[in-house]
Amino acid sequence: MVDKINIIECPRDAIQGIKQLIDTKEKLKYLQSIVDTGFDVIDIGSFVSPKAIPQMSDTGKIIDSIDLSNSSSDLLVIVANIKGALKAVQYEKISYVGYPFSVSETFQIRNTNKTIKESIDELSEIIAITEKANKKMVVYLSMCFGNPYGDSWNIEIVNQWVNQLNKLGVKIISLSDTIGTANPSSIKSIFTSVSKNYKKIEFGAHLHSDPNTINEKISSAFDSGCRRFDGVMKGFGGCPMASDKLVGNIPTESIISFVSEKKINTNINIEKFKACLKKSEEFYLRYN
Repeated sequence: MVDKINIIECPRDAIQGIKQLIDTKEKLKYLQSIVDTGFDVIDIGSFVSPKAIPQMSDTGKIIDSIDLSNSSSDLLVIVANIKGALKAVQYEKISYVGYPFSVSETFQIRNTNKTIKESIDELSEIIAITEKANKKMVVYLSMCFGNPYGDSWNIEIVNQWVNQLNKLGVKIISLSDTIGTANPSSIKSIFTSVSKNYKKIEFGAHLHSDPNTINEKISSAFDSGCRRFDGVMKGFGGCPMASDKLVGNIPTESIISFVSEKKINTNINIEKFKACLKKSEEFYLRYN
């Protein structure tokens, strides 16, 4: 019997790839509607190079202005280096700091401009920074379902890096399919394997998908023990560093529908969610 799962809304993932700069006030208004909906965690922005991701250059202003007084949601931001981590921990409103770590050397360099070796060394320092500031660390283990670059990949490699992250003290790892290559079989194999081998780690699913395979991917992850799901309303988004063609995120409404069918509790106010869902479509389509 499952009492609850954690649902993480990821507007950052949807907004970061939009080329037209969005006015901060307009962005804040939309993000506030998400904060008021009742998600467990909101991936609200990132402290990364404004040259690399211009759309995230106002993350600090957003955090300063967001109102959490009527919300039970925790905020998460992504960082790609020590400099970003030092900025992130200065904000009391931020509870989680996320770091993208890839099992693919090519993608790690594309995404953070560092090799895997350089990234794991930097991650060790970032973990120390977040622990000192009483922030929770989330590592996004990207390309763990395959990659488009021809880099070596298999379930043993995924377990090898989970083991390394475990030794560093990481307690939350989001298994990430950045380009939508995962299928129910690979999702089942990887989640079952890592969950069995590392029982003290909370494993999440950050999946991208074409519309035809959304529900089977959610179901496979859930049946394999996943209780932490990332989504984006209407399935917008995609990582601009992964490839020229962006593959959308798992739609949050599909996760909520699945949870509802299973009669699992969430903290989400359904009426507010429906209103926010309508706003999300208007917001994203305005810029795409």
